[in-house]
Amino acid sequence: MAYTTIDDPTIYFNTKLYTGNGSTGHAITGVGFQPDWVWLKNRNTTNTHEAFDSVRGATKTLYPDRSDAEYVNATGSLTSFNSDGFTVGSGDGANKSGSGIASWNWKAGGSASSNTDGSITSTVSANTTAGFSIVSYTGTGSNATVGHGLGAVPYMMIIKKRNSATSSNWMVYHQSISGTGNGHIWLDLTNDRGNDVNSWNNTAPTSSVFSIGTRSENNASGSTYIAYCFSEVKSFSKFGSYFGNGSNDGSYIHLGFKPAFFMVKRTDTTNDWQMHDSTRDTFNGVTQRLMANLSDAEATTGAFYDFTSTGVKCRNTDFSMNASGGTYIYMAFAESPFTNSNGVPNNAR
Repeated sequence: MAYTTIDDPTIYFNTKLYTGNGSTGHAITGVGFQPDWVWLKNRNTTNTHEAFDSVRGATKTLYPDRSDAEYVNATGSLTSFNSDGFTVGSGDGANKSGSGIASWNWKAGGSASSNTDGSITSTVSANTTAGFSIVSYTGTGSNATVGHGLGAVPYMMIIKKRNSATSSNWMVYHQSISGTGNGHIWLDLTNDRGNDVNSWNNTAPTSSVFSIGTRSENNASGSTYIAYCFSEVKSFSKFGSYFGNGSNDGSYIHLGFKPAFFMVKRTDTTNDWQMHDSTRDTFNGVTQRLMANLSDAEATTGAFYDFTSTGVKCRNTDFSMNASGGTYIYMAFAESPFTNSNGVPNNAR
């Protein structure tokens, strides 16, 4: 029986907290690997989220809570990826003096290479062990396919147009709402699920490619895009859905691991994306949350969840995570698997 292929999740995903000092050249260490995707948020002040990846280059910023085009900033935000972390500049979002900053770090495949699996040639950095790839491509404006390099079917994809002179929202594929290839949701908005056969050309992704239709958010002719693609890896990552029950003895979401990161979005009505992790909340209940679609500072308004050795237990009736009859999607990454590769149980939280 295959219990897990990843005994130590922190070599592929890790949350690192640090305090800004306001000076260019501030090196952040202790990530545990050289990250390929870094997502930052100032916890104490109203600052936009910032995202960086090794395929586009460290100094190119995207803003997960905004529809802006990519911004090149050599000194204000991230300046380099390092063997055990990254270096930041002097900007308030990444390094405001005295502010607590949260960073979520993923390891892809390092240097990117050309991928010709799809009708569009893409540039891909893929980590098939961890089920994560970063994909760069140029749109055609016509129905097309794009190689993602995972060697497994993506369960979630987050796509952003990079070069638009006008705003363009972050388009999300999630297998729980988009499995047949016609549903989407927006990372930077509160909107509920949208339906459009042009989102993914009415075609579910395969183990080699994902399909795109004629929407400008993922396939305008001549526009450049970045896609963050995730396949599900047993006892390391999970991308699913659940129904709320409106009770403090709330719904239980079985993951098969103790979560390090849990992001959730209600899909049957408007609501924010809630971001939680076990580094900011080191014991139950989990109270500290950031909203992926908002620049707001961190909020602590009651216990939302318990993180258990096998999943997540809702402990609140808040409509953002446990409304009666509400439908929710999530992405989760492990702090530790319930059992290691030898079938030995890990300690419960």
